[in-house]
Amino acid sequence: MKLGIVGLPNAGKSTLFNAIMQTGAEAADYPFSTVSPNVGKVPVPDERLGRLTEMYSAKVTTPAAIEMVDIAGLVRGASKGEGLGNQFLGHIREVDALVHVVRCFEDENVTHVYDSIDPVRDIETVNLELIFADLEMVEKRLVRVAKNARTDKQLQREVEILEKIKITLEDGQPARSITWADPEDHKLVESFTLITQKPMLYAANIAEDDISNPSPAMTALTEFATAEGTTIFVSCAKLEAEIATLDPEEKTMFLQEMGLSENGLARLITAGYELLGLISFLTAGPKEVRAWTVRRGSKAQQAAGKIHSDLERGFIRAEVVAYKDLMDAGSYNAAKERGAVRVEGKEYIVQDGDILLIRFNV
Repeated sequence: MKLGIVGLPNAGKSTLFNAIMQTGAEAADYPFSTVSPNVGKVPVPDERLGRLTEMYSAKVTTPAAIEMVDIAGLVRGASKGEGLGNQFLGHIREVDALVHVVRCFEDENVTHVYDSIDPVRDIETVNLELIFADLEMVEKRLVRVAKNARTDKQLQREVEILEKIKITLEDGQPARSITWADPEDHKLVESFTLITQKPMLYAANIAEDDISNPSPAMTALTEFATAEGTTIFVSCAKLEAEIATLDPEEKTMFLQEMGLSENGLARLITAGYELLGLISFLTAGPKEVRAWTVRRGSKAQQAAGKIHSDLERGFIRAEVVAYKDLMDAGSYNAAKERGAVRVEGKEYIVQDGDILLIRFNV
């Protein structure tokens, strides 16, 4: 699953990305350029893993991970090929969700592409280009599908869906603003790979001085995001980059001095994980404690397949205990004695933090 970092040039995307890459992430071997995006795998913070590792005296601890992509800055006219528009739009279609970095800081040493700090204008600039790009794609598809629908009535529903999306985009609204009651309609829309259909959150990049005293720009962005119903994440990318270089003890002291309870990057990664609609189930034993990634709503047999295809193919049942119940009991055997370990079938919906033991036969 890929989380794309987007925004205008000099908004702080690369600073944020590089800070994330210094937190134990693995950067893929892609040299940075304005055309080829930086890519890296990011471990998802999960304090449960540490406690399970202690409980089982596990030799290895493996967190879940998501892929972060730092995409080249977008400018006005990108949907028509201005700047690096074609490359930008090509890369952004490949990710599953978006973190839109919005500049809210003043810095005379870092120029703004439009010469002033106005986060709402910047958001509207980026969003409009994404809408234009989707509108062009929808119009082309609509012409082709409408023509074929004359002889294939099964395509008529797709025509109706495309027309609804077209009207929404022409009104300046993203495709994700439409609610599809029929799961099959939603599945069809997902196949269009529309940029504005992707989940998104705003990452407000503020100055260090604005952490405790929000600037007018930050206030304007908060009001805009609230009215739009979009999640907003606030951080100082420059400060996060400095924190990322500290050793654990120094990092803890620094955060305490700043009056912060945790690293902002950890919260951003967690927010991105949730934005992608992902949860973690866990496996635990003396050899390894590990978090596995599945989509929210996944069933036990699907989750087993994440561990190994043989487990999915030969799935019999899953022994399940909630993380909290295991911690309260103190051990797996004690949890069993309390009746906290349940036996579930392949249709069981896996919950975040479930610890699974898969029984199978192949």
